[in-house]
Amino acid sequence: MDTTLAALSDPTRRAILARLAEGEATVNELAAPFPISQPAISRHIKVLAAAGLIVQRVDGTKRPCRLAPGGLSDLDAYLDMLRNALRHNYDRLDRLLAASGEKKDEDP
Repeated sequence: MDTTLAALSDPTRRAILARLAEGEATVNELAAPFPISQPAISRHIKVLAAAGLIVQRVDGTKRPCRLAPGGLSDLDAYLDMLRNALRHNYDRLDRLLAASGEKKDEDP
């Protein structure tokens, strides 16, 4: 998960993932909107592939990229655990505040 979070920490890599969410793309297609070189985009792609977020296939001289199935599964499970913990804490706080409000109503 550390590798995934490190890969997601860069805005260019997040933009590449957002583009790939629309469908498969070649390295040149991914590089087009950025003011950086194609080799720099290739380095970003290597980081994303090492993190298991994207996969590349060989199609002649092209290497189209696409999102890796389940690439964010570990991160998603971790975030779900945090969401559940927060929900539990807020539920406890709600119960505490409700009980506190009931005590105020009982005081003369």
